[in-house]
Amino acid sequence: MALDFEKMGGLIPAIIQDVRTKNVLMLGFMNKEAYEKTLATKKVTFFSRDRKCLWTKGETSGNFLNVVDMKDDCDHDTLLIQAIPDGPVCHTGNATCFSDKNEYGIEFLSFLQDFIDKRHEEMPEGSYTTSLFESGVNRMAQKVGEEAIETVIEATNGTDGRLIYEASDLLYHLIVLLTAKGHRIEELSNALSRRHNKTKEQYDKNC
Repeated sequence: MALDFEKMGGLIPAIIQDVRTKNVLMLGFMNKEAYEKTLATKKVTFFSRDRKCLWTKGETSGNFLNVVDMKDDCDHDTLLIQAIPDGPVCHTGNATCFSDKNEYGIEFLSFLQDFIDKRHEEMPEGSYTTSLFESGVNRMAQKVGEEAIETVIEATNGTDGRLIYEASDLLYHLIVLLTAKGHRIEELSNALSRRHNKTKEQYDKNC
């Protein structure tokens, strides 16, 4: 990654995003040394414009920003760092420096998909997800069917808590099955989006 540190006098802005929730956590600045230390340690390190020195986020609070991915913009003078925070990011104790709640939303499914993709690639021993992949597509499809039945049972004759639990199992096993077949959960989102964006006439005709 060839970054242009000269455009802003040796510094570039670094936007920190939670890789799981996609929420923006904070904005800091890096010089080349801070960037290289971040690469080496996988902990986000900034350059303090007030103190004129490097500072690793979390070095006093313990709330480190653990780097998952880094990418530059089209002009190579801004960084987007996707990270997992160990705790609140803001010095005020808030989850973000913009006073937002950093809660999981639907975006977590993409993070889970990435995790399952990695399991599929690495196949670590002792992992339940690995055992599903090793069992074959037929068994994975059967598991989706079993979880669907359990979800229906809880919906019709169970509790709300158990319904959410079983529906979560259903979704997890569905993502595993999709991964085994070379697909991702986002493809379902795209398909639903295309249906939703049809005109009323198209929708009525097809439904």
